[in-house]
Amino acid sequence: MPNRTQAGQVAYINVRLLDPATGLDAKGALLTNGERIADVGPNLFQDGVPSGIQVVDCQGLCLAPGLVDMRVQLREPGEEHKETLKSAGESAVSGGITSMVCLPNTDPVIDEVATVEFVARRARMIGLAKVYPYAAATKKLEGDELSEMGFLAEAGALAFTDGTKAIRNAQVMRRALSYAATFGAMIVQHPEEPSLAAGGAMNAGELATRMGLSGIPEAAEVIMLERDIRLVEMTGGRYHAAHVSTAEGVAAIAKAKAKGLAVTCDTAPPYFALNELAVGDYRTFAKLSPPLRTEANRQALVQALKDGIIDAVASDHAPQDADSKRQPFAQAEFGGVGLETLLPVTLELFHNGHLSLLSALKLVTSGPADLLGLKAGRLAVGHRADLMMFDPSRAWVVDPTKFRSKSKNSPFDGRPVQGLVMRTVVDGRIVFER
Repeated sequence: MPNRTQAGQVAYINVRLLDPATGLDAKGALLTNGERIADVGPNLFQDGVPSGIQVVDCQGLCLAPGLVDMRVQLREPGEEHKETLKSAGESAVSGGITSMVCLPNTDPVIDEVATVEFVARRARMIGLAKVYPYAAATKKLEGDELSEMGFLAEAGALAFTDGTKAIRNAQVMRRALSYAATFGAMIVQHPEEPSLAAGGAMNAGELATRMGLSGIPEAAEVIMLERDIRLVEMTGGRYHAAHVSTAEGVAAIAKAKAKGLAVTCDTAPPYFALNELAVGDYRTFAKLSPPLRTEANRQALVQALKDGIIDAVASDHAPQDADSKRQPFAQAEFGGVGLETLLPVTLELFHNGHLSLLSALKLVTSGPADLLGLKAGRLAVGHRADLMMFDPSRAWVVDPTKFRSKSKNSPFDGRPVQGLVMRTVVDGRIVFER
C-alpha cells in the first residue's frame, strides 16, 4: 500500500537537471509533492526511491523549469478565429511554455479590472499554461489618457503597455513612467516612432527598394528608444523595450544600463535567427513588426545576447488567420506565431556556440520571470512544479500544419531545428506528453 503521507509524490530520476537561476547543470533527480517541488539535486535518491513514490525514469533527458514567455497575443476576447486561450495554451505547453504574459490588445482592450480578471479566470479553468495579463498603459490603447494603473496592478496586471502600438506622446509616456514608478511597475514599449513607420511593410533599404515596397527605417526604433530613455532619466521609472531589432537600438539600451537606469529589453527569435532576405518572394509569413532587419543587425543582436545586454527572449506570438496573410505583401497583416518554435530557435544560440545551454535557457526562464516579479522559471524547493523535459539535440523540421495553434503563420516554416519537448508539467500535472 502506498504511504499516505507520500500521496501525489513523483520522482523524476536519471535526469540532467538544468536550472539557469542557480547555474545547476548536473545528473540528478527531482521530487514533486502535489503542486510543488519538494526536493531537487544531484545526490537525491542515490540509495533508491522510497516505496510509495511514483517514479518517472527520464532516461538521461534534460529537466528544466517551464519556459516563461513574456510577450504573447492571445486574441481572446474578440478575435477567437485567430487564437483562443485554449488553443494558445495547447500550443504553449507543447513548446514547453508553462507561463505566458499576454498583451492587452484584445477586444475589449484589457484596460479594466474586469477584463484582467476574465483572462486570469479563463486560463485557470482551462488549466494548461498559466496566463498573466499586461494591462493597457492608456485607455483603449489610444495613447491619450492613462489607464487606472493602481487598480489594474492590484487586480493582477504584471506591467503596462499599449501592446503593438508605441506610446507616441512624450508627455503621456512621461506621466506613465512617473505613475507606474509609484508602485514599482514597469512600462513596456513597442519602440517604433509611428510617423516614421507609417505605411512601411518591411525594413527600409536596398531590398525594399528592389521589391517596390515602402520601408520602415532602423532609425524609427532608435529615435523612440532614445526619447524614452531621456524620460526614464527624468522620472526614475522602470522601462522595458520589447522585441529590439537593431544594432543601434541595442547600443542605446547598453548606454542606458551603463548609466544605471532601470532599462531592460527583450528580443524575439526571428530577429536573431532570420534577416530581411526571409521576405524572399514576398513571403507574408515573414512580415513582422518590427520588420526583419539586415544581416549586420541580426549579428549585432546575437552579440548583444552574448554580452548580456538583452535580458530575455520572448516568442512575440502574433497569430493571424489565413485571410489576413493571403494578401499582397503591403496589405497583409504583421506578425508570426512563435509558441512552438521559442525553445528550438533559442537553442540555436547554444548549438551555434554563441551561448552555453544554461545561458540560452535563462533567456526564456528566470530572465523574464525576474523582470516581471513572477515566482517561476526556477527549479527551487517550494516553487510550483512547472517543468519541461526535453531532448536538446533532437532534430525536426518546422511544419506549421502540425502546430496546435489555430494560426499557422510561422516565419520559420520549413526550417530544420534542434530541441524537442517530450513532457510539460504545470503545478505537478502532466499537461503535455509527446
